[in-house]
Amino acid sequence: MTHPLEGKSAVVTGASRGLGLAISRAYVQAGASVFICGRDSQALERAKRALLSDAAQGQAIFAEQADVSSEQDVTRLISQAIAAFGKLDILVNNAGIYGPKGLIEAIDWKEWVHAVEIDLFGAVLTCRAVLPHFRANRYGKIIQLSGGGATAPLPRISAYAASKAAIVRFVEGLAEETRDCSIDVNAIAPGALDTGMLDEVLQAGPENVGQEYYNRMLSIKQQGGAGLTRGADLAVFLASPASDGITGKLISAVWDPWEELAAHRADLAGSDVYTLRRVLPKDRGWDWGERGG
Repeated sequence: MTHPLEGKSAVVTGASRGLGLAISRAYVQAGASVFICGRDSQALERAKRALLSDAAQGQAIFAEQADVSSEQDVTRLISQAIAAFGKLDILVNNAGIYGPKGLIEAIDWKEWVHAVEIDLFGAVLTCRAVLPHFRANRYGKIIQLSGGGATAPLPRISAYAASKAAIVRFVEGLAEETRDCSIDVNAIAPGALDTGMLDEVLQAGPENVGQEYYNRMLSIKQQGGAGLTRGADLAVFLASPASDGITGKLISAVWDPWEELAAHRADLAGSDVYTLRRVLPKDRGWDWGERGG
């Protein structure tokens, strides 16, 4: 479909730049009306103007300064979006920060907690705010940006990594809570992106993020990163009717064949594919690790 989100309305957090802006633009181009938020009012206004240039007649673009770690801001944001559109169909939780970088015993504890408040609590708060509306309409799409440290250790950036891993399990649980309401909840791993967050890691230096991670990020910077398009396109798919019934999954924008997932809907519904699970010795072909009897 040329406009798979025609007639839909979405809230995208952390949308003033980077992947959040790319997803918002892809949504507008797919026919949706979009309500974006961010903490930088000037960047948010620039993003709004850019989105308006892509919008067709009948599409609405709104922007509101908001901090997703503030319950008051989140309540106001979702209420304003519902009032502006009349209904809300899609929530994209993109807002996030790396937080402090360094050994856990050396970093500023308040900064560590604040990163969790944004990366984890912020996503939960927006879900809490939007779910009564989705449940009343018996429809909704919740798309959470994850990746990062969700599937592998990320030493020295532990607040970010712990939050991203927790988000995936939250997505899995929320998918079960909402399965009978035609609400789909999924997470996206967008790949290593060349955005301001990557620059932040390089500026922190190997003494704070570790030499191995610094070298990997430097290589990504030099190669240009994964690009924003795949992540934005996956966000469109997960917001569209084509993904109805696909829920509780962590999907890689770069490595997974997500364009084909609609054909495997039944398989996915009854499996732990694209989820976080503990690896057992037998999964590696070893004949130990199970209690006898």
